[in-house]
Amino acid sequence: MTYTDVFPNELDFHRRAGAALIDVREPDEYVQGHVPGALNLPLSELQGRETEVPGGAVLICASGNRSSQAAAYLAGLGHQHLKNLMGGTFGWMREGRDLATGDQP
Repeated sequence: MTYTDVFPNELDFHRRAGAALIDVREPDEYVQGHVPGALNLPLSELQGRETEVPGGAVLICASGNRSSQAAAYLAGLGHQHLKNLMGGTFGWMREGRDLATGDQP
């Protein structure tokens, strides 16, 4: 099982197609700024909470490193159609896009 890397400019397409956005950074990082609509599920808590990540989710972190680790882990468990946001929230901001702040909606 594998996952697919997606670029920040492709994220809106996946979001419109119904993909869940999962930010795997720690809560203190998440509240400082995250991709709008992303839910926080820290990589450090992922083991034991794998069922909270639906198939087709886009995993996000600051740069794409932790989210690729999460995607590989979940894909190894059989999760399908996962995506990793290349460049993470930094890449999102480099595209000129805003971040949301605060806790989960």
